[in-house]
Amino acid sequence: MSYKGGFPRASEVKAIRARYDFSVEGGAVGDIVISAEQIPAGAYITHGFVEVDTAPTSSASGALAIKVESAGDIVAGAAVSGAPWSTAGIKSIVPAATGATAVKTTTARPIVATIATGALTGGAVDVVLFYVVLPD
Repeated sequence: MSYKGGFPRASEVKAIRARYDFSVEGGAVGDIVISAEQIPAGAYITHGFVEVDTAPTSSASGALAIKVESAGDIVAGAAVSGAPWSTAGIKSIVPAATGATAVKTTTARPIVATIATGALTGGAVDVVLFYVVLPD
């Protein structure tokens, strides 16, 4: 198929929301799928944000990261005792509406919270991502 050109319209920009909630998922070290839906293969994640509703806590220096395609591609792993996790509010993510920070999926993927170095004992975080799937 030949390239038709053009840019995505606002109606073609999709959003996906996920939530890590300790009271639902627990806080064991490892990967936890936090989205009910998946981002399709070939999607470009262009931007978004996380909103810390309740700051995550840990009794053992726990760290939290958010990923879709590879480790830390949405939010790099960081101790929950510091930024961005230690205070409530809206936080920036890696894809910041630039070509250099966009993430392209190679297959359909969910949003995943990765807990490392120590289990979490509390916290609730929303993740909102915006993406486009462009025709060939």
